[in-house]
Amino acid sequence: MDSTPSTEVLHDSYPYFRVYKDGRIEKFAEFPYTPPSEDPQTGVKSKDILIPPENNVSVRLYLPRTTTPDEKLPIIIYIHGGAFVIESAFSPLYDPYLNSLAAEAKAIAVSIEYRLAPEHPFPACYDDSWIAFEWVLAHASSAQGPEAWINNHADFARIFLAGDSAGANIAHDVMVRASEKIGPGDEVKIAGMILVHPYFGDGKPDMLDKLFSLIAPDISICDDPRLHPMAHPDLLSRLVCKRVLVLTAEKDFVRERSLLYYCALKKSRWDGELEMMETEEEGHCFHLPNPTSEPARVLMKRIVTFINQDPS
Repeated sequence: MDSTPSTEVLHDSYPYFRVYKDGRIEKFAEFPYTPPSEDPQTGVKSKDILIPPENNVSVRLYLPRTTTPDEKLPIIIYIHGGAFVIESAFSPLYDPYLNSLAAEAKAIAVSIEYRLAPEHPFPACYDDSWIAFEWVLAHASSAQGPEAWINNHADFARIFLAGDSAGANIAHDVMVRASEKIGPGDEVKIAGMILVHPYFGDGKPDMLDKLFSLIAPDISICDDPRLHPMAHPDLLSRLVCKRVLVLTAEKDFVRERSLLYYCALKKSRWDGELEMMETEEEGHCFHLPNPTSEPARVLMKRIVTFINQDPS
């Protein structure tokens, strides 16, 4: 039998990665580790924490300038994108973005470093992100968690789940799990969810869903609620947050998936406030490589406004 690897390409995202029809995923890009720091321009401090060590799940915390030792700030739990197979919370792409987001929103940011496929098959990315979320919530009880920045400054009534691309997909799954854990009378509240160019499936056998089937062979691409939440209106109706912001881009290759999600959530029995903004003439996650462009500035302003909006 010929064991020569297939050269027939299923999905080409060069110079980042390439997926072949035999299931191989070839990764080209390297994502150098950007160390935590104290940014002299924004005043944002960052540091890395390993939680828990046995699973090698870690987060990067960002703390903006504060006016008092116990000033309470919103918490943004952020999950990076990369088609589930590339990128890092510590990369030169995401570290500056989270630094800017923490500074402009004046919020604590918790950026999750999850394990990537295919080296770590599904549901590792979802489970790692849930572990990090629960670690944050563990600080809510009498401010006795292991991390002083969160104990001293986190406002647990203003938690925001956010992510871009595959990270938005994972953020949605964390929201679904949290909705089974957090009750309406709890002190901990998820104030909102921010989905930037979310990478969902739609149950159709196209290129994106074939990619899903390769990196998650044991998951049904047609109706798994993590990949295709639009097929589960009852699940959508139970989301515990009261506000959701969906961000799309006119030339984004997953734009239609974003619109399908928006429409499905709007038609469900969820009784929260749903918002959407589309950026014209831009593609998928355009704001990350070009953060100082005018469209990226407008996008950042929209996110910051959503976070700082008076919940009343």
